[in-house]
This record gives sequence, structure tokens and C-alpha cells, in this order.
Amino acid sequence: MRFRLQKLFRKHKPHRSQRVCIKVRDGQFHIVGLGAWYSYWRDPYHLLLTIPWTGFLLLAGVGYIATNAIFALAYLAGGNCIENARPGSFLDVFFFSVQTLASIGYGALYPKTLYANIVVTIEAMAGLMGIAVTTGLAFARFSRPTARVLFSRVAVITPHDGEPTLMFRTANQRRNLILEAQMRVYMMRDEMTLEGDYIRRIYDLKLRRNQSPSFTLTWLAMHTIDEYSPLFGMTAESLVQSNTTLVISVSGIDETVAQVVHARHTYGATQILWNYQFVNIMHDTEDGNRYIDYQSFHDVLSLDEVS
Repeated sequence: MRFRLQKLFRKHKPHRSQRVCIKVRDGQFHIVGLGAWYSYWRDPYHLLLTIPWTGFLLLAGVGYIATNAIFALAYLAGGNCIENARPGSFLDVFFFSVQTLASIGYGALYPKTLYANIVVTIEAMAGLMGIAVTTGLAFARFSRPTARVLFSRVAVITPHDGEPTLMFRTANQRRNLILEAQMRVYMMRDEMTLEGDYIRRIYDLKLRRNQSPSFTLTWLAMHTIDEYSPLFGMTAESLVQSNTTLVISVSGIDETVAQVVHARHTYGATQILWNYQFVNIMHDTEDGNRYIDYQSFHDVLSLDEVS
């Protein structure tokens, strides 16, 4: 019985987990390799979706040539099995494989033995599957909805309606409509529990307006720092000491493609400026219209300069 339990324990013994490196820079946590295409080498589907287009086309080309080369060697192994092909010519059987894999069929080269017909059948099935998979991957890469949302380089904490308020800017760079846009803001910081354990706690920050029927131009997000806010009582120094990070998530329906798009941004503790305000980017024209000056989108002013 003891021997069986030991075998069972050895069989189901969990593998040692990989070490994940986390670097802290300016209060932000950076997971090494997060989202990088090379981190998906054990997941071919995600690898082919995230690898750059040059790498995708290179892999497709290498795979195509390698597949034809393998079938060419299979035809050579069958001897003189292809009509009108020079005996022992790798180039002839290679280009016959190209014609078969692509279902071209010029008719000058064709199989003349049972062995060659069997290989042709296998290659034809492989060609259909290869074309389907490659087309599906290419379409998936082209059809992935993406949002071009611009975030201000910094966030500011400034008085608004008599209360300190956290603010940052976003803008839709495509100039189209993002319908039913929603914004969520999370604050993450290091804390110590009563038991003395370290924990990375996440808080929801309530915005004055977290939804927009149509996100077209700009969006100024505002969070009031009152007694119910997780930021209440904190200072610029305490934000740095607790490695505070703000995570912003914007999502909505892109009117052009009628699909959900999303964008994400983070602000570290050093990117949250106290007693600053954004430069006004909305201006009036002489004829009563308005325009937005995106050149000042990231600009801020100290409250001392304003006063």
C-alpha cells in the first residue's frame, strides 16, 4: 500500500512554477515579459496573433517552403513516381509539390503510381487545412478591434468646486464615435494587514462621470477626494512610499466596426502632480464657434503660476 501511495504521489507531483520577475519603477510594477509575443512560445495560437507582421509572414513562408520540401522528399523516396519529372530531380518534385499543395494542376507533371497518388492525397488535405488555418490567422490579426485613445502624460490633483480632485485627460484619436463609453479607475497600493502580512490592495475610484453616450473628442475624468475616497489623507510622499498606481480602463463600441474596443493606461506615484491644473484646450473663435488645441493636451500649470 505504501508503495502504491508513493507512486501516486510521484505521478501527481506538481511541477515547480516558473519565477516571474516584477520590477518597480516610479511606483509602477512592470512584469517582465508581460504581453510580449515571445512569452507565448508554448501557446502557438497566441504567438501567431501577437508576433509582428514581419515575423508572421516569415514563419508562414518558412512553413510553406518546409512543407513542400518534406513532400518533395516523400516523392523522391517513391522513385520515379511522377510522370515527366527527371529521375532524382529534387526541383521537379518540389515544384510538383507546390502545384499540388496549391491545387494548381498544370497537367505537365502528374502521379503515375499508387504510392504517388497516396502522397498527393495526403498533401491535398494538408494544403486545404494549411490554407484555412493561415487565412483564419491572417483574418484574426486584421479584424482585431483596437482603440486609439490618448491619455495625458500625468494626472493632477487640484481644487475643483472647493474640494481636492484627481483629474486626467483622455482623447479619441480616430475622430469617430465610441458609443456607450465606460471608464473605470482603480488604485493599487502596498498595505500591511493587522497580522503584519504584506498585501497589494486594489480600490475602486468613483468618478463624477464614468459613462459617455458618445466619446468623440476629449474626456476629462474627475475623482473627488473626500472622506470616502481611498486617496483621502494621502500626500505625494505617501503615494511614493506605498507604490501607489492608478490603472485606467476605457471601453466602448466602435461605431465603425460595431465591435467592443478598449484601452488601458497606468499612472505611477511620480506621475500624479499635486497642486497643478491642466492647461485649457477649449477655445472660442471670433465667429462664436469653438476649437480644441491638442498641442496643449499634456500641458499643466502650477497653481502658484495661475495665482
